[in-house]
Amino acid sequence: MKKLFFSIFIVFLSLAKAQIDPVKYPTYTNIDEALKSGQTIYSMSFRDKGLFNIPPQITQLNSIFFLNLMGNNFEKMDESIFALKEMTILNLNVNSIKFIPDEIGELQKLESFSINLNSLTSINPNLSKLQKLKVIHLDANNLNVFPEALLQIPSLEEINLQGNQISFIAEDLDEIKNLRSLNLSANQINDLGNLSFPKQLKYLELQQNSILKLPEKLFQSKNLEFLNVSQNNIKEISPKVKGLKNVVSMNLANNNLKDLPTEFSQLKNLKTLILTGNPMEKSTIEKLKALMPETQIYF
Repeated sequence: MKKLFFSIFIVFLSLAKAQIDPVKYPTYTNIDEALKSGQTIYSMSFRDKGLFNIPPQITQLNSIFFLNLMGNNFEKMDESIFALKEMTILNLNVNSIKFIPDEIGELQKLESFSINLNSLTSINPNLSKLQKLKVIHLDANNLNVFPEALLQIPSLEEINLQGNQISFIAEDLDEIKNLRSLNLSANQINDLGNLSFPKQLKYLELQQNSILKLPEKLFQSKNLEFLNVSQNNIKEISPKVKGLKNVVSMNLANNNLKDLPTEFSQLKNLKTLILTGNPMEKSTIEKLKALMPETQIYF
């Protein structure tokens, strides 16, 4: 079921975020046709071909910047991948890859790396050499800690680690200076400690964990717009929540909240607040409605 859910999600994601201009950069799906075309090849897709290895002739196409290897039978990343020095977008979703080799650091122009739904248990430290990387998707693997290599890539803007087994996150998360979007949903997090968040963070997803309390430093995230901490074990929200000046949407559903602090009234940009599945009395519900008349609240 997990595989099915994430497959559907990733198909949507690949369509939404991996688009390139099909006229300017036509995508070839057959290596022989690409070699015979007489054209400079920028984009190749071997999606859902049932491959165990990449055709070795691909090394002749050294102008490729987009390579889609999604939905095959790869157990490792072929050496030929690392010969493609112009690559900026690499999709290895839905394979059986168990590790990322040291050579990953050779893809110096890589900006987007998706390796969802594989069998990774750790992340090679050499990933930190990809200093132009902006987007990384590591959903639905078997990672149990936040990859330290990512903390050394300040260019990262989007990190997706949904559906792993992560229980620990290093407190220096704020070292990723340009991070805008972080998805840690469906992991095994119960204690965020004194975690510091990047100042540019706009989207934070922590739903489906076992979080008992939100860290105080989270409420210093003045640029945060969307926060989802539904399906956790949160019993109260700190009055310091007033620090989330730009939050537009907040999902607190299915926690153990009996009330919210009056400081919620200071969140003037809050348009949507989801509180379904919390043990709130009718009197509390009416009080919150009066406290936030401009906010659409779902109980």
